[in-house]
Amino acid sequence: MNFVRRIFKNELPFVFACPALIWQFLFLYLPLCLIMIYSFVDVEKGFRFLRFTFFHYKEVLNLLYLKVIINSLIIAIFTSMICFLISYPVAYYFSMKVKRFKTFLLFSLILPSWTSFIVQIYCWFFLLQKNGFISFFLYKLGIISDGTHLLNNYFAILIGMVYCYLPFMILPIYAVLERMDKDLIEASADLGANHFQTLRRVIFPISFPGVLAGFLLVFIASFGEFAVPDLLGGGKNVFWGSVIVDKFLIFRDWQSGSSLTAIGVLILGSLFLFIYLLNRFFISFLKKGISYNGAR
Repeated sequence: MNFVRRIFKNELPFVFACPALIWQFLFLYLPLCLIMIYSFVDVEKGFRFLRFTFFHYKEVLNLLYLKVIINSLIIAIFTSMICFLISYPVAYYFSMKVKRFKTFLLFSLILPSWTSFIVQIYCWFFLLQKNGFISFFLYKLGIISDGTHLLNNYFAILIGMVYCYLPFMILPIYAVLERMDKDLIEASADLGANHFQTLRRVIFPISFPGVLAGFLLVFIASFGEFAVPDLLGGGKNVFWGSVIVDKFLIFRDWQSGSSLTAIGVLILGSLFLFIYLLNRFFISFLKKGISYNGAR
């Protein structure tokens, strides 16, 4: 009894984290391990094991699937960059300028996520269709012609991606900027720095971990996205997530789908490692710059 009481007293954060860790193990790590195993085996009906093989990797490592992965990387990079360009000013404004109604604005930011993801995509479908509000508005302004289609192309996919994943970039940046010591901005101004120099040398370096976290969240989600390209892109452009869904649900080819999933996880893991090392390098570089300026 004393042992249990001591655990609850000294390890209370770990106790509260246990349900999340168990959920993560059961519904994330365990399925990933099963997928990895499936990508290396041959089975027959009834899931009877036959042999270990690398045939499924050899089957998917061809030019066609490499083009699909490159397409997914390109759309994920563009989505992440556009989200960053929009999110940083918004997060800066929320954390530095807004005094009243901050809670309401943050609530408005996450409110669309309370609705179904498919409903959010279909809203853009009706806005971008030929007689939709955006098409009609741009046509009246003379920006597009009457026969211009805003759906079933990369533009529509990017619009849907950015709309769906924009909060995932804004919130990490906002969280870092909100915790930043605002006296640093005043100190920078006292030392003669203008607004741009303060942003470049003080605010952005401090917010860089939030930028990396937001980039990682948006990139991973958009790399594996399949609903937005299928609905707004009309299925004309094939992406990694769409191929995996087809492999599992339509062709019932679990081994090839598992090998494609494993390759994608390897790519995302490499990206995570790169961002982690970049963050470590940036922090060490920032500390060296601060110590050098202090010594000078």
